[in-house]
Amino acid sequence: MNIHEYQAKALFAKHGIAIPKGAPAKSAAEFDAALAQIPDGVCVVKSQIHAGGRGKGTFTDGFQGGVKVCKGGKAEAKEVAARMLGNTLVTKQTGPAGRKVRTLYFTEANPIKKEYYLAILLDRATSRPVIVASTEGGMEIEQVAHDTPEKIFKIFIDPGYGLADFQARELVFKLGLNPAEQKNAVKLLRALYAMFWETDASMIEINPLITQPDGAVLALDAKVSLDDNALYRHPDLAALRDLNEEDPKETEASKFGLNYIALDGSIACLVNGAGLAMSTMDIIKHYGGNPANFLDVGGGASKEAVTAAFKIILSDPNVKGILVNIFGGIMDCDVIAQGIVAAVRETGLKLPLVVRLEGNNADAGRKTLAAAAASLPTLVPGDSMADAARKIVKLVA
Repeated sequence: MNIHEYQAKALFAKHGIAIPKGAPAKSAAEFDAALAQIPDGVCVVKSQIHAGGRGKGTFTDGFQGGVKVCKGGKAEAKEVAARMLGNTLVTKQTGPAGRKVRTLYFTEANPIKKEYYLAILLDRATSRPVIVASTEGGMEIEQVAHDTPEKIFKIFIDPGYGLADFQARELVFKLGLNPAEQKNAVKLLRALYAMFWETDASMIEINPLITQPDGAVLALDAKVSLDDNALYRHPDLAALRDLNEEDPKETEASKFGLNYIALDGSIACLVNGAGLAMSTMDIIKHYGGNPANFLDVGGGASKEAVTAAFKIILSDPNVKGILVNIFGGIMDCDVIAQGIVAAVRETGLKLPLVVRLEGNNADAGRKTLAAAAASLPTLVPGDSMADAARKIVKLVA
């Protein structure tokens, strides 16, 4: 689960991580109160959306930049904020549809000596947290890794011990910080790792992390992703979820325990198991089609969940056909077949539907589908995974 910058900064402050003074506003009526919480002088207005590249983004009305430095102070900041709030911001990460700005974040402008990159995330190769840092802050880390990989430093952390003092000192030394900066940076690193661990974060990124002329080290930006599977332990963090920033189909799927990710193809997939779902998308591509989604109904889906999955699929106007690919291990194929029949009848499905069932009680599932086939002319059986993929690609062509 991603959270907004202003929410991440509030967590930073709670864990003792130095940040600029700032305050959010969700309406024009809140501008004055928010601005009153930061010093007079140059300030910054930041659009709050779950996407990178905000500063280089463009609003649909032509207004440039989702992050603005206002040298005219708070009066200019209010004018800029009025242009941003409620407007739709388009960046490289949002796609052409953009995201509507529903919250703004006002912050003080800080003197910058140098910018750095800092992140903590899980390294899947070693199954350990890793701190990634670079002297090239304010840039896309992928570009730095491509152009100057020698400027990226990594520290792997033993989760049983935590961040060791010598590791923190080694990292700040590699970044070339002076003694005063090193002291503040080590303090920040310890606090950042404690937050990463205590919140069950999957990633915390600061880009840029800045040093100031007086030796202070501040998190000028903040991006935090939390592990969805651990949110039951953190109801306070779960409350930070912004459904406006999520695909409505993905939100609806989560209510039924379905794993759904929207894609841009025309063939919807309904599969049990993440690995099989990935393979199903691959074989659709192999035969010349394009998957419209990743949808894993899990190992114990009910008829109600299958019906919900069909409704979510059909809410996507790009879908021209559906491929159901079920391998019954724990799951009973006949239960899935009954769910498919119920869903088709309830939704009045007119699109081609190819179903492949294999495994636990598959014969009974095929009989259920065959019995309903007379009244469901769009339903086509698939004898194998390859056969099912070929058929649905041909039907939507």
